[in-house]
This record gives sequence, structure tokens and C-alpha cells, in this order.
Amino acid sequence: MDFALFHSRFPEIAKAETRVITILRHDKLPADEYALLESYCERPGCDCRRVMLSVLSQRQQRPLAVIAYGWEDEAFYQRWLRDDDPELISELRGPVLNRMSQQSPLAPALLEVVAEMVLSDEAYNARLARHYRLFKEALKKEQKRKIPPRQRRS
Repeated sequence: MDFALFHSRFPEIAKAETRVITILRHDKLPADEYALLESYCERPGCDCRRVMLSVLSQRQQRPLAVIAYGWEDEAFYQRWLRDDDPELISELRGPVLNRMSQQSPLAPALLEVVAEMVLSDEAYNARLARHYRLFKEALKKEQKRKIPPRQRRS
């Protein structure tokens, strides 16, 4: 799947609403600020309802983990995937470390912290769902502009 940063289409919203975790003391992570940069699927017609969260270290100025997160329930992903394989569903219904992304040695600890501190927050989950809808609506508008008017269907 092709994912693009939410910031690429909504820089002002991203600037105001990007979640940052400040770690002062942790047994597995160095003290740092970790920004969660959201990316969403750019595939037209896809309704995966997932986000890729790149966990960016302020001190190192690079991503240390990429967490795939699907916020819908198991039944949604079974319908979307048209399969009920528990292993496949667990990869879609996050949070999980994204297998296709490079991960640092700190990635498992970051996954744990993000799951406990951030993804357990219902308001944050609602924000992700809202950002997903905004992103997908912008993508649809972009696609309509690329199709010549005679080829569009009403």
C-alpha cells in the first residue's frame, strides 16, 4: 500500500494536532520527545481505516518505529479483507510494528508506550478517524480533477 503523510495535504491541522509523547524516565527508552507523524493510504477506493504512525525522535531527528494501527473492530477487518484468518486480522487491527518499515532497536518499546499512552485514548482515536476521513475526501477530490469531465460518471 502507498501511504502519504497527513501533513502533505493538511499542514495546518497536522501542525496543531500532531501528538507528541515526552519521556522523562523509562526503563526501555531514552528521555526524548517522540512525535507521531500520521500517514494514510493513497489507494483510490480503499477503505482500510488504518494509519501508519512514524515515531520520530526529536533528539535523533529520525523515525525510530513505524506503527500500523487499525481502529475498527475485528468484524470490520474480516468484511474488508473478506477473510477471517486471525493472523491477517491482527496485522490490520493494530497496533503492530509495520513489517514493511525499517524499525530501530527501540521500536518494540515505542510500540508498547504508544499503545498504552496514546492509542488507549478515545479522543485520539476519534481524531485519527477524522483525519482519515479528511485525507480520503481530499484524495477523492484530487482523483476527480484528474479525470476529464466526459469520462466522469454521475
